[in-house]
Amino acid sequence: MKFFIDTANLDQIKEAQALGVLDGVTTNPSLMAKEGISGEANIINHYKAICDIVDGDVSAEVLSVDFDGMVKEGEALAALNPQIVVKLPMIKDGIKACRYFTAKGIKTNVTLVFSVGQALLAAKAGATYVSPFIGRLDDISTDGLHLVSEIREVYDNYAFETEILAASVRHTMHIVDCAKIGADVMTGPLPAIEGLMRHPLTDSGLAKFLEDAKSL
Repeated sequence: MKFFIDTANLDQIKEAQALGVLDGVTTNPSLMAKEGISGEANIINHYKAICDIVDGDVSAEVLSVDFDGMVKEGEALAALNPQIVVKLPMIKDGIKACRYFTAKGIKTNVTLVFSVGQALLAAKAGATYVSPFIGRLDDISTDGLHLVSEIREVYDNYAFETEILAASVRHTMHIVDCAKIGADVMTGPLPAIEGLMRHPLTDSGLAKFLEDAKSL
């Protein structure tokens, strides 16, 4: 499973990259705003900075909700760096734009997916990634992991090449569970990724080893 980090914070991206397990980055307008980044020029420069840090795909989201606007923004984003994946909303014009970009050889990430039907349309349109938001489904007492499992079943039935990018990952067990049910990618915060390293028996075992080493 690929590991993406979901942030616009450059320090966190550098830290995740330094771990040696990072495969890419996802961002969105909310994450940019959280870092105090606004204005087209600043956002563009920030995407460039992210691409300079990581080797893998970097999802960059369009702000338009009409086909022509998405195409204009998406082409400009894709021209920044071959690593850029154009992030499109799961709406009618978003699917049209996905097909357009696919025909042009531009990678896409269809986001805000909350149903199998939406994921099926994204795959039919040739999306590189489809992003079911498991955490947001959990927030409304719906099983987000079950959605990932259902999408996996449908994609396997027809050998779709679209990768399932489990988004809105909130904690470490989300990552483990996504790996169990066959998500191709997960994107989440740095603490959730780092949480995979931790176990109390590892800590106590290491403490014991170090204590014994002092007596040698």
